[in-house]
Amino acid sequence: MDTIQILLFAGLAESIGQSSVHFPQDQLPLATKALKEQLMKSYPEAASLISVSLAAVNQEYAGDEHLILPGDEVALIPPVSGGDGLGGDSGAQATQAVSADGLCMISGQTLQPDETLAKVQHRNHGASLSFVGTTREMTGEMKTVTLEYEAYVPMALAEMQKIVQQIQEQWPGARCAISHRIGTVDIGEISVVIAVSAPHRDSCYDASRYAIEELKRTVPIWKKEIWEDGSEWKGVQTGPWAPTFDKN
Repeated sequence: MDTIQILLFAGLAESIGQSSVHFPQDQLPLATKALKEQLMKSYPEAASLISVSLAAVNQEYAGDEHLILPGDEVALIPPVSGGDGLGGDSGAQATQAVSADGLCMISGQTLQPDETLAKVQHRNHGASLSFVGTTREMTGEMKTVTLEYEAYVPMALAEMQKIVQQIQEQWPGARCAISHRIGTVDIGEISVVIAVSAPHRDSCYDASRYAIEELKRTVPIWKKEIWEDGSEWKGVQTGPWAPTFDKN
């Protein structure tokens, strides 16, 4: 009998009470949709969240009919932008991880915007921008005490690198670097830095906005907002949560 280890994150891990489960299977391959259906029966208290989560196989989003093979790394990605601590397995406990090209970083340490900006500066670029996201205290009438970020680190880095590559393709000559914080991020502290440089300012502005919108749309990083009187998992804040996936 084979056993599938399934990594869990954010509200899904909280609902089930652990960051991974080992699920025995009589026979593989098994479609991701069938696996989710079995999990919903085994964990009825989390069934509604499992049903709307996307599967990731070997750190790539996978469609319902994608076949899981022996040895595959499987994760369920809940459709929220929030988290609880560093969470998860398969690298999620790392205090710092950097992509091979050095342009993307996930860190448990304080982010320095100048360090991210330095990665994209070029002598032939006349424009550079840094987008810096920080923890705000008030959201409407709700007072935030702190935020806690969690990431599926290796997959998040891969998705961030895709954004960097997409920017290079859509705005030839543009350069992009992304740094994201995990763990506790207090009021006024920086959670994300996106640096972009380009030959001209119009493409620099456009590429910077594209980067933050895509990060919110596809990158498996979550946050949990902790208030004075409770806490809540927060959903995607910019546009639909619609990652692309392998349809095979």
